Amino acid sequence: MNQVSADTVRPIRADEWAKVKELRLRALEDPMAPIAFLDTYEQAAAEPDSFWQKRAEGAADGTRLRQFVAEAGDGTWSGTVTVLIEDADTEDVFGGAIEQRQAHVIGVFVRPEHRGSGVIDALFTTAVGWAWSVPDVARVRLYVHEDNARAERFYRRYGFVPSGATVPMKGDPSKREREMILHPAGR
Repeated sequence: MNQVSADTVRPIRADEWAKVKELRLRALEDPMAPIAFLDTYEQAAAEPDSFWQKRAEGAADGTRLRQFVAEAGDGTWSGTVTVLIEDADTEDVFGGAIEQRQAHVIGVFVRPEHRGSGVIDALFTTAVGWAWSVPDVARVRLYVHEDNARAERFYRRYGFVPSGATVPMKGDPSKREREMILHPAGR
């Protein structure tokens, strides 16, 4: 297993849509996918290439959405994280009101064979660093399923703390997603 340094993490490029698709489908096959992602493998696999091309284009060098990947020495992508900038007075993906300009971390995935190698730390250092560089971002947030202890441990180690807010899990309202936040002082 190779250690990953921050210089191997970069934003995706628009022409890399096929690799975006492959990594997303792999993420959706992970045993934790049902509690980690809002879509399913079947939904994503059914999307036409034009969907993936548009998705990559929008996340490549946007100012409101940016996807980062950790690239191994052989060119494979070992992990990914996406940051969405949310503006005040809009609604988030759960239908909740957004009260301040903030960054929302989504789509976190590291291939199993690269877990424990520093990939997640390198991804978050780059992605969160980009989020703080966006003007007027007051905080960085993410949601973690109440049963995803491994992910929550990393988020806490990185400096995220529970905000106290929860939302029902899409598809199973008996389960909850916890909001975790990182304030500027936590940088």
